[in-house]
Amino acid sequence: MKYSSKAEFDKANMFGTGQPNDGYAQYFIGDSFLNPLTDFKNGQFPLFNVTFEPGCHNNWHIHNADKGGGQILICTAGEGWYQEEGKAPQELKEGTVVVIPPNVKHWHGAKKDSWFSHISLEVPGENTSNKWLEPIDKAFYEKL
Repeated sequence: MKYSSKAEFDKANMFGTGQPNDGYAQYFIGDSFLNPLTDFKNGQFPLFNVTFEPGCHNNWHIHNADKGGGQILICTAGEGWYQEEGKAPQELKEGTVVVIPPNVKHWHGAKKDSWFSHISLEVPGENTSNKWLEPIDKAFYEKL
């Protein structure tokens, strides 16, 4: 369901918006918010609810790993997009689960007319790292 109203979105966003995602803002077009769902600083498995304002999306990026690794997105509220390099964009809606293999260039974020949130889970692996790359093409995004 699309949510252009922040108040209506907040009612559906059961895991909470959290705080501005300032630590990664340089890799996002628009404002995103991060809400930790676990006590990851004390050893619990890291789970985050990531919220995107309408039009917000991240840059192309890769979750590198020698073994294991990758990312899982569990879409919880609103509507968004996910795209792997060389493939067509995939529409994201509440209940969509995306399993992103390691070492795959991709991006994800909100549709231009809807708030969006997903739970982000980085899959454990060996020698994991994230590589942030260029922004997606603005004209391409605007046509979605």
